[in-house]
Formats: sequence, structure tokens, C-alpha cells
Amino acid sequence: ARAMKRVIRTPPLPPLRAAGLNSMHRARTGSCVVGCTCTVSIQPRGSLDLSCSLAAATGRSFASAAPRGGMAHLPSCGCHACSTGRPISARELAVAATPDPTNRGVVYMGPGEVEVRPIAFPKLELDSTSSPVPSERQKRKCEHGAILKVVTTNICGSDQHMVRGRTSLPGGYMVLGHEITGEVVEIGRDVEYIRNGDLCSVPFNIACGRCPACKRGDTGVCLNVNPARAGAAYGYVDMGGWVGGQAEYVMVPYADFNLLKFPHKDAAMDKIRDLTLLSDIFPTGFHGAVQARVGPDSIVYVAGAGPVGLACAASCHLLGAACVIVGDAIPQRLEQARSFGCETIDIRTDGALGDKLAAITGFPTVDSAIDCVGFEARGAVDGQEVPAQVLNDCMSIVREGGNIGIPGLYVTEDPGAADDAAKLGNLSMRFGLGWSKSASMHTGQCPVMQYHRPLMNAIMYDKIKIADAVNVKVISLDDAPKGYQNFDQGAAAKYVIDPHGLTNLTAAV
Repeated sequence: ARAMKRVIRTPPLPPLRAAGLNSMHRARTGSCVVGCTCTVSIQPRGSLDLSCSLAAATGRSFASAAPRGGMAHLPSCGCHACSTGRPISARELAVAATPDPTNRGVVYMGPGEVEVRPIAFPKLELDSTSSPVPSERQKRKCEHGAILKVVTTNICGSDQHMVRGRTSLPGGYMVLGHEITGEVVEIGRDVEYIRNGDLCSVPFNIACGRCPACKRGDTGVCLNVNPARAGAAYGYVDMGGWVGGQAEYVMVPYADFNLLKFPHKDAAMDKIRDLTLLSDIFPTGFHGAVQARVGPDSIVYVAGAGPVGLACAASCHLLGAACVIVGDAIPQRLEQARSFGCETIDIRTDGALGDKLAAITGFPTVDSAIDCVGFEARGAVDGQEVPAQVLNDCMSIVREGGNIGIPGLYVTEDPGAADDAAKLGNLSMRFGLGWSKSASMHTGQCPVMQYHRPLMNAIMYDKIKIADAVNVKVISLDDAPKGYQNFDQGAAAKYVIDPHGLTNLTAAV
């Protein structure tokens, strides 16, 4: 906080540093918006009375709801605790620039709530210095970038982790969306090869193309695009503060390096339901199969029949797998897997997973196991969350010397986890079992650029019908909140948003 005062009501205590008080404020409220004025008083018995105010009045006082210890917010407070205390529709959009009626986007407003709102029209720059998430604050010019008119942008299971409140993201700030396909409408002065009018796929990884990681092909962990850690993405918490693409327009940095231009625009629009999946889930599913070394004679188990799991299963077929078995607890998703030739296992039924595999193949193990579920995994019998369930399942059913691919998302921090260890990303894995089998395990987000061009060719030359495999449903931007709701309830569909109606494929949700 920029200005604080300390009122002593008890014997003098050691000086309290502003940074420490600000950390305490964030711990109490969830976060504190940059620019607030915090006031701290030390009460009898050493308790702290902390109040915060911002210039934008909210008209609410939360002193009566203050946690024990004297936390009281003034009527003009705009911090996380106060903003989430107001009705969703009353919250102010906190994106870094002034909302513009010529651009709208899908904004995370709070757990289980997203809204379509006016947002800033993109510029060839990034300014996330007003982010309530300190790790993603940065400011830079992006003359190497391009502004895209979004043709399609997809709802991803990774977005759902944020929308369910399983990350540190406060509501009312983040424009969601990292799966983007669009037409270039403006380029920066440093762009050499991309031109206005180009129809392009946007990898969800943001990469500079210049750092050691990018030069060796590890674009998922670029070293120059996120001040907090390696790797960045659009519209995702702790991933650099880049504005998401579930919007009418979006800015893409390092355009020459990041964008995959479709060589024939009209032909690409004819296959846009398939090509829209190149930004994330098709390469991610394929990456999981490659990690697990799937080949022409492989027997494969894919855990999870969500869109990534279905894309992975289809990728296993593309790689020539002999038998692909998909496990899930939702019958509609298992039916979707069967629609393109997969064997299926309903994990809710009684019996060990190995026995269920043996009923299909005659063997209780597989050559390759792929985790397409991630940290929100649930137990097969009681449905309770068990973050390491799928990891342990994969180690139990992979053969000796087999391979495990893990494209499913695991996080460093999970505030919504059931136990304290899992909140810090510490999971109860049977690692010794995997070690005893000499199993190989491969993790991490997909480096999309390693795969998107060859997978584009596979689509264009009809080697795979990936949109049919994952059951793409094209919806309008206004229907995005309903798409999120249906997806969270287990719909066997991949929702693709068409913000401008350019595909002529939109249907009611």
C-alpha cells in the first residue's frame, strides 16, 4: 500500500513494514488492488485494525462483517473482499484499460460466475500493472504484435479450474480464453511476415522465439514473457497478465513467431470447426500420446473423456495404436469416445481398473497410460476429490518399462484443495510403484508449435475428423456463460465461441 499510518494503543511494538502490512491485508481480504490507501491501528492485546479505501466508491461498508482482529473496510473500498460482497452484476470491471463498446469479452466475476462485458479494445502493448495478482504485473510495448478479429475461441477445461475458484484469481478482472483463431486486422511496425487479412491459429503458449527455451523448441516455458515464472498464456492467472481471447478482438505478441497462418483462407474456413482446435486441445492431446510413446502396436489407456481426453484418444488412433481404451465416470462422454472406435471403461463400476482392462484385452496392464484429468480427479467409488487418483491409477496399470504421459493440469497452489498438502501441490503419489516398474513419466504443458503445423495438414488432408471426435458445438459470444455452465456439468461437447457470427455455424446452447 502507498500510504499507511500506525497508531500505538499498547506499549510500542517493533516497527511494522508497509510490505508486511500489505501482505497481511492480502491474506485477510484475498487481495488488495494497487493504489489503495490502507490504515492500520494496533488495538489492545496487540490485535490489528486494518481498513482500506479506493477512489471508486462502492457504497458498502464491511465493518460489520470484519473477521476477528478488527478488519474494517471503508465505504469506498474496492478490494477482493468488498467486491465479492456485492452482487455479481454490480462489480466494476477491473481490467487495466477503460472498457470500449467496440470490444466485448468473457470475464471471470467470481466462483461459478462469468459474464460477457465491454472490455478495452486491444493495443500493441501490454499493461497489467493494475492486476490484483502481483506476480503478473508488467508493462511493455508490443510493436512485434498483431491485433486479431477473433473468428473462433474455445472454452477449455483449464478455464474451468479458474471459474470454479481453484486458483488465486480474484473476480472482476480476468478476460478469459487462451484457445484463439482469428483474422489479422492490425500489425506492429516490427512485424515482417504476417499481413492484415491473414487467418491464423494462435498457440495458447505465448513465446518470444528468442530465449534459450524457445530456441530449443520448449515454447511452453518461454523465459521472456512472464515476470513470475517460465511460460505464459492468454487469459490465465499467474501467466503474465496477457488479456484473454474469449473476446471480439485480441492482441497477440511476437506475431511472426507465434501465429500459424492458414495457407488457403477459404479452405480453412470450410474446416474451421477442426482447425480451431489447433490452438490447444488437439496438440495437447497429441502431445500426451507422444509423451506416452504411442505407436502402431500400442495398447493405450486414456484417463478422462473430456475434450482433451477425446482429442488424445483420436491422436492415439492417428499414431496407429492397436487399441485405445478411455475411462470416465460420465456415460455421455464414454458414448462419445465409442463413436470413433474407442473401447471404454465406466470407472464407477465395481472392480479394480486392471481387471476391467483384462476384460477387454486379456491383460491387466497397458503399454501407455495418459492422464487427461489433472488435479481435480475424483475417486471412482465415492466421487470424492483425490488429486493423485489418476496418477496412481496410471502407475498401477502401466506395464513394466511402460510410459505415462501427463497432459492433465497440475498446479503449484490449489486454494480449494481438500487438505493442506494438496493446497501447496503436494500429492499422495505411489511414486515407488512407478519407480519399481521402470516406468517413464512425462509432464508439462504442450509446446503447441511443435505440433500445430503437421496437425493442420492432417486436418486439411482429411486424415482425422477431430471436431467430430470431441463433438464441437459452436455458440455465440452471448451464450458463453451458458456454455461454461453446461461444460461444468459434464456435457460431452467442446464449446467453441464465434464472437462475430463468421462461421455461420452457431446454434443455441
